[in-house]
Amino acid sequence: MSSEARKILVTSALPYANGPIHIGHLVEYIQTDIWARFQRMQGNECIYVCADDAHGTPIMLRAQAEGITPEELITRVKQEHERDFAGFHVGFDNFHSTHSEENRYYATLIYQRLKEGGHIAVRTIEQAYDPEAKMFLPDRFIKGECPNCGAKDQYGDNCEVCGATYDPTELKNPYSVVSGATPVLRESEQYFFKVGDFADMLKQWTRAGHIQPEIANKMDEWLEEGLRDWDISRNAPYWGFEIPDAPGKYFYVWMDAPIGYLASFRNWCDRTGHDFDEYWKADSETELYHFIGKDIARFHTLFFPAMLHGAGFRRPTAVWCHGFLTVDGQKMSKSRGTFISAKTYLEHLNPEYLRYYYAAKLGPGIEDIDLSLEDFQARVNSDLVGKVVNIASRCAGFIVKKFGGRLSAEWPQDDLHRAGIDTAARVAEAYEKREYGKAMREIMALADRLNQYIDEQQPWVRIKDESQQASVQDTCSIGLNGFRQLVILLKPVLPRLAAEAEAFLKLPEQQWRDLETPLLDHEINKFKPLMTRIERERIDAMIEASKEANAQEPKAASPASDEPGPDADIEPIADEIRFEDFARLDLRVARIVKAEAVEKADKLLRLTLDVGLEQRNVFAGIKSAYRPEDLEGRLTVMVANLAPRKMRFGLSEGMVLAAGPGGKDIYLLSPDEGATPGMRVK
Repeated sequence: MSSEARKILVTSALPYANGPIHIGHLVEYIQTDIWARFQRMQGNECIYVCADDAHGTPIMLRAQAEGITPEELITRVKQEHERDFAGFHVGFDNFHSTHSEENRYYATLIYQRLKEGGHIAVRTIEQAYDPEAKMFLPDRFIKGECPNCGAKDQYGDNCEVCGATYDPTELKNPYSVVSGATPVLRESEQYFFKVGDFADMLKQWTRAGHIQPEIANKMDEWLEEGLRDWDISRNAPYWGFEIPDAPGKYFYVWMDAPIGYLASFRNWCDRTGHDFDEYWKADSETELYHFIGKDIARFHTLFFPAMLHGAGFRRPTAVWCHGFLTVDGQKMSKSRGTFISAKTYLEHLNPEYLRYYYAAKLGPGIEDIDLSLEDFQARVNSDLVGKVVNIASRCAGFIVKKFGGRLSAEWPQDDLHRAGIDTAARVAEAYEKREYGKAMREIMALADRLNQYIDEQQPWVRIKDESQQASVQDTCSIGLNGFRQLVILLKPVLPRLAAEAEAFLKLPEQQWRDLETPLLDHEINKFKPLMTRIERERIDAMIEASKEANAQEPKAASPASDEPGPDADIEPIADEIRFEDFARLDLRVARIVKAEAVEKADKLLRLTLDVGLEQRNVFAGIKSAYRPEDLEGRLTVMVANLAPRKMRFGLSEGMVLAAGPGGKDIYLLSPDEGATPGMRVK
């Protein structure tokens, strides 16, 4: 990396202002916070801004259900969000709201510039209308029977049973989620952003390293299909900003939500005296990064860059997507108590346990991560308590009791300090690339070396021999200097532990550069436990408290949101099966040798799979999500002992595994590097 300080603006997706923060949301904010803290430790200017997403129909309806105004609701929720983020040490430089004058200003400005550029169209369309509630209905506020498979109680945009996508008008026996009335069609004039005007720019931008390869492939599909105009208006009644030249029309929440990044930064600039234009002008040399969930990639990699470009602002340096969170291998469940709010977690466990565990699991891709509660307990107890903190515990007592609390005046000859510096270079590279799991492995390998060194030196034995006491001071000085290096390396992940360790070592706030220079003739304080082990009883108590909190939660008056968000992929868990049932599945790594479309089949691809000793023919309903040529050569996972199924297109000899709500959002499971065809998946 360059020695010249970088100027970086980083954001996380805006949490929706009608519900609490939960541990699934925290994956993103912790991931972003770690990266921002690391950049600051490198001496870079890194500003981290966010805001509550405070507009939309769900907020309006929830406020009505509670008998309060939308302003009162979003003010209360914002306070709760700020409390929870602070509890997990998420260090925003500014946390604002999209219901702000700054956001109104930039939403209006961007709209006006797009309109002046000829990128706004006005058309009359038919929309579903609730005659009882007297309001037009967003897609997610209409339910009915799927027009494809007939499943009941499906939303107006896609079926969660068969994965089909459709228009709300295609639903059979539709009804309004708001009142239960049958929607009627009414004509309405709406405003559209002509995204297709920027197709060439987007094709170049999405393939220029600004987004992850998996997301770029998905963008290619949408771009090749052709970009339809995007409806950016909603009819009254609607909670949001009225479009300035269109009385009774409001900016759609997804129009003004990402503009909240600009608004929050503007608010920060006005308070601190920084130059807004330096970061947002079209030719800016600063860096801009968005951390988001993969479910909202389309808005951040197509619509938002096009809006910015068309309005004369800069586009992001990169948009980085992450996957969803599962708990013990399953989606978060309110009935099982694994749908855990940030507040409930903080009432039972140290937030840095979760920060470390997420870091140990996170990589630069879009794969989902699993919070295994058993592994969570074991890893925190082993790594943080048993390895890192244990080094200070083993060495500090000898220094304080026998050597006046002072470290050796001359640095002993040892390889461990150099090993720490070498480790730091690899860890810095991993942090920069968001390879947090790799960084944690490097750090714990260094901790293992330090503990092994202390085991070999046995200071508790040698301290009894007066002739060896000086060398015990050297041993413990090496150990505590190594501990200091570990703490600096972990500081982006564990800021509170780092602050407490700095107080114990009598040090000012440490930066990355400080780990190169050892502490000599330096006084330390008496050691106090910096972190304690997790007992299973505390986890169980948290789960029970989560069950109780979820049971007491009032039923929502409306869907969580009328647009996809972090909760969009959460659905009820199917009936339980026995472990013996699952164990009968023979899961194998397979290489896709050939993929081709199936004639007269809308959803199927024919896959030829290499499973080691043989090849299998499998039909997979993934045509809506993948181009055949992008699949060939890729590794995936298949159920190898599924009985062959005769279809009218041929014999299917297995099943490939995929996840996602359906339609374009289907993600084939991919094994880690090093897997080979035919390998058993354990």
